[in-house]
Amino acid sequence: MMKKKSIVIVDDHLLFAQSLQGLITRYEDYEVLAILKNGKELTQYYLHKRRKPDLILLDVKMPVMNGIQTMEWLKKHRPNQKVLALTMEDDEETIIRMLRAGARGYLLKDIHPDNFEFALKMVIEQGFYYSSKIESALKASEGIENSEKQLAQKLTEKELIFLKQACTEKTYKDIAVELNLSPKTIENYRETVFKKLQVRTRVGAVIYCMKYKLFKVD
Repeated sequence: MMKKKSIVIVDDHLLFAQSLQGLITRYEDYEVLAILKNGKELTQYYLHKRRKPDLILLDVKMPVMNGIQTMEWLKKHRPNQKVLALTMEDDEETIIRMLRAGARGYLLKDIHPDNFEFALKMVIEQGFYYSSKIESALKASEGIENSEKQLAQKLTEKELIFLKQACTEKTYKDIAVELNLSPKTIENYRETVFKKLQVRTRVGAVIYCMKYKLFKVD
Protein backbone atom coordinates (compact mmCIF):
# COMPACT_ATOMS: atom_id res chain seq x y z
CA MET A 1 0.00 0.00 0.00
CA MET A 2 1.38 3.39 -1.02
CA LYS A 3 2.23 5.73 1.84
CA LYS A 4 -0.07 8.71 2.01
CA LYS A 5 1.29 12.23 1.60
CA SER A 6 1.04 14.14 4.85
CA ILE A 7 -0.27 17.67 5.38
CA VAL A 8 -0.41 20.11 8.28
CA ILE A 9 -3.02 22.87 8.16
CA VAL A 10 -2.20 26.18 9.85
CA ASP A 11 -5.27 28.41 9.96
CA ASP A 12 -6.97 30.30 12.79
CA HIS A 13 -10.45 29.79 11.30
CA LEU A 14 -11.31 26.42 12.82
CA LEU A 15 -14.43 25.80 10.75
CA PHE A 16 -12.55 26.40 7.50
CA ALA A 17 -9.60 24.29 8.65
CA GLN A 18 -11.87 21.39 9.60
CA SER A 19 -13.69 21.63 6.28
CA LEU A 20 -10.32 21.60 4.53
CA GLN A 21 -9.31 18.55 6.51
CA GLY A 22 -12.53 16.80 5.49
CA LEU A 23 -11.83 17.58 1.84
CA ILE A 24 -8.24 16.33 2.02
CA THR A 25 -9.19 13.08 3.73
CA ARG A 26 -11.52 12.32 0.83
CA TYR A 27 -8.49 12.19 -1.44
CA GLU A 28 -6.99 8.70 -1.40
CA ASP A 29 -3.36 9.78 -1.36
CA TYR A 30 -3.39 12.36 1.44
CA GLU A 31 -3.76 12.61 5.20
CA VAL A 32 -3.83 15.51 7.67
CA LEU A 33 -1.39 15.23 10.57
CA ALA A 34 -2.56 18.28 12.50
CA ILE A 35 -4.61 21.46 12.48
CA LEU A 36 -2.82 24.41 14.09
CA LYS A 37 -4.16 27.90 14.76
CA ASN A 38 -1.08 30.01 14.02
CA GLY A 39 2.62 30.00 13.27
CA LYS A 40 3.55 29.83 16.95
CA GLU A 41 1.76 26.51 17.27
CA LEU A 42 3.65 25.32 14.19
CA THR A 43 7.01 26.16 15.76
CA GLN A 44 5.93 24.19 18.85
CA TYR A 45 4.93 21.32 16.59
CA TYR A 46 8.50 21.16 15.28
CA LEU A 47 10.10 21.69 18.68
CA HIS A 48 8.24 18.63 19.97
CA LYS A 49 9.77 16.70 17.06
CA ARG A 50 6.49 15.59 15.65
CA ARG A 51 6.37 14.04 12.18
CA LYS A 52 7.47 16.38 9.42
CA PRO A 53 4.67 16.85 6.88
CA ASP A 54 5.18 16.64 3.15
CA LEU A 55 3.32 19.94 2.86
CA ILE A 56 2.07 22.78 5.03
CA LEU A 57 -1.07 24.71 4.06
CA LEU A 58 -0.42 28.09 5.66
CA ASP A 59 -2.94 30.85 6.20
CA VAL A 60 -1.56 34.35 5.68
CA LYS A 61 -3.56 36.49 8.08
CA MET A 62 -3.43 34.99 11.58
CA PRO A 63 -3.05 36.34 15.12
CA VAL A 64 0.03 35.69 17.31
CA MET A 65 2.27 34.72 14.36
CA ASN A 66 1.04 35.37 10.84
CA GLY A 67 1.89 33.65 7.59
CA ILE A 68 4.77 35.92 6.62
CA GLN A 69 6.37 35.65 10.07
CA THR A 70 5.91 31.89 9.94
CA MET A 71 7.52 31.67 6.51
CA GLU A 72 10.50 33.66 7.79
CA TRP A 73 10.87 31.20 10.68
CA LEU A 74 10.59 28.23 8.34
CA LYS A 75 13.11 29.73 5.94
CA LYS A 76 15.62 29.92 8.78
CA HIS A 77 14.86 26.68 10.65
CA ARG A 78 13.18 24.37 8.09
CA PRO A 79 14.28 25.69 4.67
CA ASN A 80 13.31 22.52 2.81
CA GLN A 81 9.75 22.42 4.10
CA LYS A 82 7.24 22.77 1.28
CA VAL A 83 4.53 25.35 1.96
CA LEU A 84 1.44 26.52 0.09
CA ALA A 85 0.10 29.91 1.12
CA LEU A 86 -3.63 30.35 1.75
CA THR A 87 -5.38 33.69 1.40
CA MET A 88 -8.88 35.11 1.21
CA GLU A 89 -7.96 37.99 -1.05
CA ASP A 90 -5.82 38.12 -4.15
CA ASP A 91 -3.49 40.60 -2.45
CA GLU A 92 -0.52 40.91 -4.80
CA GLU A 93 1.86 42.50 -2.28
CA THR A 94 1.18 39.87 0.38
CA ILE A 95 1.47 37.00 -2.07
CA ILE A 96 4.82 38.30 -3.34
CA ARG A 97 6.08 38.58 0.23
CA MET A 98 5.03 34.98 0.90
CA LEU A 99 6.72 33.74 -2.27
CA ARG A 100 9.90 35.68 -1.52
CA ALA A 101 9.93 34.16 1.97
CA GLY A 102 9.87 30.67 0.49
CA ALA A 103 6.26 29.63 -0.15
CA ARG A 104 6.01 27.28 -3.14
CA GLY A 105 2.79 28.80 -4.41
CA TYR A 106 -0.49 30.27 -3.21
CA LEU A 107 -4.13 29.29 -3.09
CA LEU A 108 -7.22 31.42 -2.85
CA LYS A 109 -9.63 29.93 -0.35
CA ASP A 110 -12.41 29.74 -2.91
CA ILE A 111 -10.37 27.39 -5.12
CA HIS A 112 -12.29 24.56 -6.80
CA PRO A 113 -11.72 21.17 -5.08
CA ASP A 114 -10.30 19.64 -8.28
CA ASN A 115 -7.81 22.50 -8.65
CA PHE A 116 -6.99 22.20 -4.97
CA GLU A 117 -6.03 18.53 -5.35
CA PHE A 118 -3.94 19.43 -8.39
CA ALA A 119 -2.15 22.14 -6.37
CA LEU A 120 -1.25 19.65 -3.63
CA LYS A 121 0.13 17.23 -6.20
CA MET A 122 2.14 19.91 -8.00
CA VAL A 123 3.87 21.22 -4.89
CA ILE A 124 4.66 17.82 -3.42
CA GLU A 125 5.86 16.28 -6.70
CA GLN A 126 7.14 19.25 -8.73
CA GLY A 127 8.05 21.78 -6.05
CA PHE A 128 5.74 24.64 -7.08
CA TYR A 129 2.10 25.37 -7.81
CA TYR A 130 1.06 27.78 -10.53
CA SER A 131 -2.39 28.90 -11.52
CA SER A 132 -3.61 27.47 -14.83
CA LYS A 133 -2.68 30.73 -16.60
CA ILE A 134 0.88 30.70 -15.32
CA GLU A 135 1.20 26.95 -15.85
CA SER A 136 0.23 27.22 -19.52
CA ALA A 137 2.89 29.87 -20.03
CA LEU A 138 5.57 27.82 -18.31
CA LYS A 139 4.77 24.63 -20.24
CA ALA A 140 5.97 26.35 -23.40
CA SER A 141 9.41 26.55 -21.80
CA GLU A 142 9.71 22.95 -20.53
CA GLY A 143 12.73 20.98 -21.67
CA ILE A 144 15.05 23.97 -21.95
CA GLU A 145 17.95 23.44 -19.57
CA ASN A 146 19.63 26.84 -19.68
CA SER A 147 16.71 28.94 -18.48
CA GLU A 148 18.81 32.04 -17.87
CA LYS A 149 19.90 32.03 -21.49
CA GLN A 150 16.30 31.42 -22.52
CA LEU A 151 15.05 34.49 -20.68
CA ALA A 152 18.04 36.58 -21.69
CA GLN A 153 17.08 35.96 -25.29
CA LYS A 154 13.57 37.21 -24.61
CA LEU A 155 14.32 40.27 -22.50
CA THR A 156 16.57 43.25 -22.99
CA GLU A 157 19.02 44.30 -20.28
CA LYS A 158 16.72 47.13 -19.20
CA GLU A 159 13.74 44.80 -19.12
CA LEU A 160 15.69 42.40 -16.90
CA ILE A 161 16.50 45.26 -14.53
CA PHE A 162 12.82 46.16 -14.39
CA LEU A 163 11.85 42.51 -13.82
CA LYS A 164 14.22 42.20 -10.88
CA GLN A 165 12.65 45.30 -9.32
CA ALA A 166 9.15 43.95 -10.02
CA CYS A 167 10.02 40.86 -7.98
CA THR A 168 10.37 42.99 -4.86
CA GLU A 169 7.69 44.54 -2.67
CA LYS A 170 8.24 47.99 -4.19
CA THR A 171 5.32 49.73 -5.86
CA TYR A 172 5.60 50.66 -9.52
CA LYS A 173 5.97 54.26 -8.37
CA ASP A 174 8.90 53.25 -6.15
CA ILE A 175 10.47 51.38 -9.06
CA ALA A 176 10.17 54.44 -11.28
CA VAL A 177 12.00 56.53 -8.67
CA GLU A 178 14.63 53.80 -8.12
CA LEU A 179 15.39 53.55 -11.83
CA ASN A 180 14.99 57.29 -12.47
CA LEU A 181 12.29 56.64 -15.06
CA SER A 182 8.82 58.04 -15.63
CA PRO A 183 5.76 56.07 -14.47
CA LYS A 184 4.74 55.78 -18.13
CA THR A 185 8.05 54.15 -19.02
CA ILE A 186 7.65 51.70 -16.16
CA GLU A 187 4.15 50.90 -17.37
CA ASN A 188 5.54 50.19 -20.85
CA TYR A 189 8.20 47.91 -19.39
CA ARG A 190 5.54 46.08 -17.38
CA GLU A 191 3.35 45.46 -20.40
CA THR A 192 6.27 44.34 -22.56
CA VAL A 193 7.88 42.05 -19.98
CA PHE A 194 4.62 40.43 -18.92
CA LYS A 195 3.70 39.83 -22.54
CA LYS A 196 7.06 38.20 -23.28
CA LEU A 197 6.78 35.94 -20.23
CA GLN A 198 3.09 35.25 -20.92
CA VAL A 199 2.05 36.24 -17.41
CA ARG A 200 -0.58 38.75 -16.36
CA THR A 201 0.51 39.80 -12.89
CA ARG A 202 3.59 40.51 -10.79
CA VAL A 203 2.87 37.30 -8.91
CA GLY A 204 3.16 35.40 -12.18
CA ALA A 205 6.46 37.14 -12.91
CA VAL A 206 7.84 36.27 -9.46
CA ILE A 207 6.90 32.61 -9.84
CA TYR A 208 8.43 32.54 -13.31
CA CYS A 209 11.71 33.88 -11.93
CA MET A 210 11.64 31.37 -9.08
CA LYS A 211 10.92 28.52 -11.46
CA TYR A 212 13.80 29.32 -13.79
CA LYS A 213 16.17 30.80 -11.20
CA LEU A 214 16.77 33.90 -13.27
CA PHE A 215 17.99 35.59 -10.13
CA LYS A 216 17.63 35.01 -6.43
CA VAL A 217 14.18 35.97 -5.15
CA ASP A 218 14.47 36.48 -1.41
